[in-house]
Amino acid sequence: MKPIYFAPLQGYADDAYRRIHAELVGGTELYFSPFIRLEHNKMRNKDIRDINPLYNKGINLVPQILCNSTKEFDILVNAIADMGYKHIDLNMGCPFPLQTRHGKGAGILQHPDAVEEIMKAVGKRNDLSFSVKMRLGQEQANECLALLPILNDAPLAHITVHPRLGIQQYKGETDIETFRRFYESCKHPIVFNGDILTVEDIHRTETEFPNLKAIMIGRGMLARPSLAAEYVKGEEWTAERRASLIKNMHSRLLEHYSSIIPGEMQLLSKMRTFWEFMEVEIGRKQQKKILKAGNMKNYMREVSNGFH
Repeated sequence: MKPIYFAPLQGYADDAYRRIHAELVGGTELYFSPFIRLEHNKMRNKDIRDINPLYNKGINLVPQILCNSTKEFDILVNAIADMGYKHIDLNMGCPFPLQTRHGKGAGILQHPDAVEEIMKAVGKRNDLSFSVKMRLGQEQANECLALLPILNDAPLAHITVHPRLGIQQYKGETDIETFRRFYESCKHPIVFNGDILTVEDIHRTETEFPNLKAIMIGRGMLARPSLAAEYVKGEEWTAERRASLIKNMHSRLLEHYSSIIPGEMQLLSKMRTFWEFMEVEIGRKQQKKILKAGNMKNYMREVSNGFH
């Protein structure tokens, strides 16, 4: 059985979601924060809050940073280390053009010199543990293979690989054969990430790649929050039990966000994100009604209808 990691999901798996998920269902060994980046040469306040240990009690959190230079690396790493963290993940896989066009996220995979400089900076920090989350490449799958000598020489705890290109974002087929070549040639433990939606998907992946360190799940966990627990405990939950968990999580999240988000429309916008991957649980028709609700009254009515 492989450990399950909760993927860093920008806009979804914030401190409240992680904490409530861990309290109500668990099954996840590590949670990774959405990427932390610099704005005007300092960390954003919302990122500082998201990884504040006070708001992440009871979970094993790994902060993830987004950078493309040793200057940014140093600022981010020093700030996070000062908060008491000992393990930091490096984002080399974000596929969003807003980042990749600046050579960040998956965009850095096209710049071996930048990757090498950051790996040298990693090697200088004996006080911390580092890991990498990456794609096969930004535009070509062999970009990851070209980086192997650099990555193999770096002191990394593991490398998480999503077997798509950055330009694919989350569309199209995964490239399992290129992943296999990377997996077989990499000196570091490998974590698989991508298109894990069911317990059967987890079993198939761990059978095909028995030397994986862990399996990381993102969208699959948002769609089925009990997924890791079902795998770890070896029992498939009934639809009724899954619905009860979803209702409890929604209730807890609504209570939390209502206390910190001013304004009905801002709250409604935030709550809608909870349902964006829930089609498999509540059906496409009801999901669309929830996502299109124009005010909180209609939203709550459609949420209630989703479990009838």
